Amino acid sequence: MAFERLDVVGVGNAIVDVIAQADDAFLAAHSIPKGGMILIDEPQAREIYAAMAPGVEISGGSAANTIACIASLGGKAGFIGKVGDDALGDIFRHDLKALSVRFDTAPLKEGPGTGRCLVNVTPDAQRSMTTFLGAAGLVSPEDIDASMIQNAEITFFEGYLFEQPVARRAFIKACEIAKKAGRRAALTLSDSSCVDRQHEAFLQFIATHVDVLLANEVEAKTLFETDDLAEIADKARELCPLTAVTRSEKGSLLIPREGPVVEIAAVAPDRLVDTTGAGDAYAAGLLLGLARGLELETCGALGALGAAEVISHFGARPEARLIDLARGAGLL
Repeated sequence: MAFERLDVVGVGNAIVDVIAQADDAFLAAHSIPKGGMILIDEPQAREIYAAMAPGVEISGGSAANTIACIASLGGKAGFIGKVGDDALGDIFRHDLKALSVRFDTAPLKEGPGTGRCLVNVTPDAQRSMTTFLGAAGLVSPEDIDASMIQNAEITFFEGYLFEQPVARRAFIKACEIAKKAGRRAALTLSDSSCVDRQHEAFLQFIATHVDVLLANEVEAKTLFETDDLAEIADKARELCPLTAVTRSEKGSLLIPREGPVVEIAAVAPDRLVDTTGAGDAYAAGLLLGLARGLELETCGALGALGAAEVISHFGARPEARLIDLARGAGLL
């Protein structure tokens, strides 16, 4: 199949998010670590879901959220991820295609159903996630479409999915295709617990395959084993051509291999409601800017703008058209 040129292709977990409000007591009762993400099995998913407050169900997954934000910015995007042959899978596919995102991965005909992430948001806007991966963790090398990767400026990988052995082989295959085609590969670390568990594997994968690394401050400190930002910058330059470190209300740092660190100011949201998806939206602005050849300052500002929009409401995908906000800010 021939593909048109794409800005970014995401490879990640195809997940349906269930988002509801909760308090700290609910988290404690269900052994949910505040502000983090843990994997659960299907019986646990049923138990937590039954106890959650009324909420909303929307297509999610970290890399898929980034791709949705890229589409909202006017970018051309694709996605590779695995859903089950079920109603939730149909919803996930419809939601991406409605955004004009190319998503052609065949559904899993036998085995677990479509993955889901139960997101409990406390009054301080922290999101605590329990995830049943289901079919999502079964992305395989056979799901990697070479033509799609070759026609994308950047292929973007989700750290959560890196932990699945078959998906890691798919990542490597996609990276090799991208490199041969003269394209770039980007990776988000996703969660500090992922970095803890896969520390050496992440370092090896990044050094070998990754052109753009994205991490929040905690993830960066975990990966580089230091709390000192100057030392993080030095180690990041050795590891990867470009590293982005997000720091919530303190903005973000863009660390190129050559040249000074670029400091990006945060954009204050109209109101802080739910931090779900802030890093995903930041990645969208950064990656679209890089795919379009924009200056680093503009790339980072696009990321900050997207993050501010998604934390102003429940849900990890934008409610406003990000391209209109970006144009209004003079960024596109």
